[in-house]
Amino acid sequence: MAAKLNFSDIAWRSEVGLHRQGNEDSALVSQSLLAVADGMGGYVGGEIASKTVIEKLIQLLPTLENPELDNESREDLLSSSIESMDAAIAEIGAARPELVGMGTTLTSIALFDSNLLLLHLGDSRAYRLRGKKIEQLSHDHTVVQELIDQGRLSPDEIADHPQRSFLTQALMGKENLSPILLAYPVLKGDRYLLCSDGLTAVLDEAQIAKAMQQDLTSAVNSLIDLTYKAGAPDNVTVIVAEVGESKANIKTQGFGAAL
Repeated sequence: MAAKLNFSDIAWRSEVGLHRQGNEDSALVSQSLLAVADGMGGYVGGEIASKTVIEKLIQLLPTLENPELDNESREDLLSSSIESMDAAIAEIGAARPELVGMGTTLTSIALFDSNLLLLHLGDSRAYRLRGKKIEQLSHDHTVVQELIDQGRLSPDEIADHPQRSFLTQALMGKENLSPILLAYPVLKGDRYLLCSDGLTAVLDEAQIAKAMQQDLTSAVNSLIDLTYKAGAPDNVTVIVAEVGESKANIKTQGFGAAL
């Protein structure tokens, strides 16, 4: 019987951008599930929104990690969790009108029984490095990405586009969401990157792939350092995980705004 594959090593870091007053990013690391949420709606609102979805994932973890649960049930739980996250944001907005309009992205990967699940809304990203080849697994929910998909905009035109930051999907307490939930096969040695768009707004895939070929802690530090050298206009959160046969000795924790 083939050994089950797990996250065997994980490194992470979150930093405030050079033009930001506080960190609106929240993130989660655990033995089986990793997540990045990039808040929006002003510092206070964005922090609350991103922290809220991370807290909901932490609450869901014991059920997801139940060994008696099959993968189909895990997929259903992850997909339906978006509704409870969005409802929680709506509830906070109803109690505090000054926070109406706050929201957050969410990009998360879960690894159970050698089965990787990607749950995604917004423009935070998930990448896989297999060998030296990097692949973006998530698909941005942005106006410019829709224009690219329609052939009306080229990737080279994104940086100067006035709507480059406009999201078409985000958790804002408004329902009618269409989250992406995809399953991917994993191989021993695969590396996965989760990051807020503070990283991908200033670094290209070649820079990211090169940095990720170092040991995991060095990879994370290099990605953050490169972002700062490029001006770090936004907060930046990075998680890098490697797949192996042994489990990383990681205690579930939130970080960034979710400290």
